[in-house]
Amino acid sequence: MFLTLKHTLIGIVLPFLYIFFLSLIAISSIILLYSPAFIFYDDYSQSIEAGTELFNILFLSNMLPIAHSKRLTKIEKEAFWLPEELKQILVGLILGDLNVQKQTKNSNVRLCFKQGLVHKEYLMHLYELFKTYSPALPKTTNPVADKRTGNTYIGMWFNTYSLPCFNIFYDMFYLDGKKIIPLNIGDMFTPLSLAYLVADDGGFCKSTKRIRLSTNSFTLEEVNLLVAILNNRWNLNCAVYNNNGHVISIPAKSLPVVQTLLSPVMPSVMLHKIGLSGGDNL
Repeated sequence: MFLTLKHTLIGIVLPFLYIFFLSLIAISSIILLYSPAFIFYDDYSQSIEAGTELFNILFLSNMLPIAHSKRLTKIEKEAFWLPEELKQILVGLILGDLNVQKQTKNSNVRLCFKQGLVHKEYLMHLYELFKTYSPALPKTTNPVADKRTGNTYIGMWFNTYSLPCFNIFYDMFYLDGKKIIPLNIGDMFTPLSLAYLVADDGGFCKSTKRIRLSTNSFTLEEVNLLVAILNNRWNLNCAVYNNNGHVISIPAKSLPVVQTLLSPVMPSVMLHKIGLSGGDNL
């Protein structure tokens, strides 16, 4: 009886084992047959992913505000616009050292930034603000000897494209090619404007705790107009004195007001110009 049961089990199990081994051989054959296709699919998928990543990099890089040197079409130039913060900054910079240049009567306007090499950090800060509008990275100037001191100086500069969005600033701040302070300066002058005017054209005296604004190139009437805004709007008690032109002095008693007003918006490398720590020390 035991032998009969054993033979019966063998008769049942062996066919299943036979079918299992046949299935295993078939599956192995299929894998070997189609393995090149699987490899191709894997390589293809990786290629698709790499291509997608490259497309994203190229697309996103074109959306970033980076400098490039190609000539812009009229449509491209007209697409540029200025956010409100940059408009306020430009008001202060134009009252300072910034040159707003119109090469011909009917041409668009470009901005010309220049600082001594000692203020490299500040110039690079300005470049970061305006690099969207600039065709090239900042460059250094050739060494130039100062006729008064005999010292040799190296500067850094960059220009923007000539763009329609800058034209309004030339119309406001230039009369017959000469920089002026417009009568409506109060409508556009903000703490952000003052911060960049001080950063660009201000100086701090450690001994007297006064801030000086080098407004020498403007007329007395224009400087008095700016002083009236500073005094009436922020109670800065400014005075005007003559030092090879008309210069604005903000007294020591107003220094805390200036520091509170400007420290949140002023470039950190120029905080020393309001008696606080900063990057540059000149």
